[in-house]
Amino acid sequence: MIDRDSLAAFLRHRRESLQPEDVGLSRGSRRRTNGLRREEVATLCHMSTDYYARLERATGPHPSEQMIASIAQGLHLSLDERDHLFRLAGHAPPVRGATSEFISPGLLRILDRLSDTPAEIVTEIGETLRQSPLGIALTGDASLRTGPDRSVGYRWFTDPAAREPYSSEERQYLSRLYASGLRQLTALRGPTSRAAHLAALLQDNDEFRAVWDLQEVGIKPAEVKRFQHPSVGLLELTCQTLLDPEQSHRLLVYTAVPGSESHEKLQLLAVIGAQAMSS
Repeated sequence: MIDRDSLAAFLRHRRESLQPEDVGLSRGSRRRTNGLRREEVATLCHMSTDYYARLERATGPHPSEQMIASIAQGLHLSLDERDHLFRLAGHAPPVRGATSEFISPGLLRILDRLSDTPAEIVTEIGETLRQSPLGIALTGDASLRTGPDRSVGYRWFTDPAAREPYSSEERQYLSRLYASGLRQLTALRGPTSRAAHLAALLQDNDEFRAVWDLQEVGIKPAEVKRFQHPSVGLLELTCQTLLDPEQSHRLLVYTAVPGSESHEKLQLLAVIGAQAMSS
């Protein structure tokens, strides 16, 4: 059963304890509010300001699990705080671990500070959960993808556009890499896991089945990744990874060698991306 008064008090306290810079927002010169404004939280949580304000006044509707998950992520709650929020709203907390899509506040704080760098947070099966603005400009808005297409490994075998920037030798290596990763995750997480589900979906794909049957594990990704962008062309970027072991999420940060052609293209892409967002 929902505890409206406790839910409202918890939401107000968390909102007032956050500063704009904690969640990647600009403070501005005329701020008088302690913490975040309700409209800022509503934007972060992808809901209307009126809906969120009613929750804080203990007069709103019974929020769904999806709404509570969005609020927990928008307020950068820890896992324990998220679970507490679910209980106050009358819901059982989601499971923790590799199947969870809840991003830790630590990873979010780092991503929020990478506004001028391509970066993304991904699950262990390659689903993009959150992107920096330049990350969206580089690879497109991942939130528009649904179902198995959210996984980069699945798209590699089913979407010809994913292969265009690569030579035949690179394509063969990446096919082995994705199959190897799915094989390891299937053994680690079990036959009912999301990795096993993706592997089963790809069994009708001749190329996947060929590399799957090689029984390879332990293939490592290349340090340099290639991206073919429609506006600036080919970029070669170094990928650095930060792991959240509790959730098995990875923060991927892409950088270019200073002075290189890719570095210049990345700077141009930042301008193009900013113009697209402002329009």
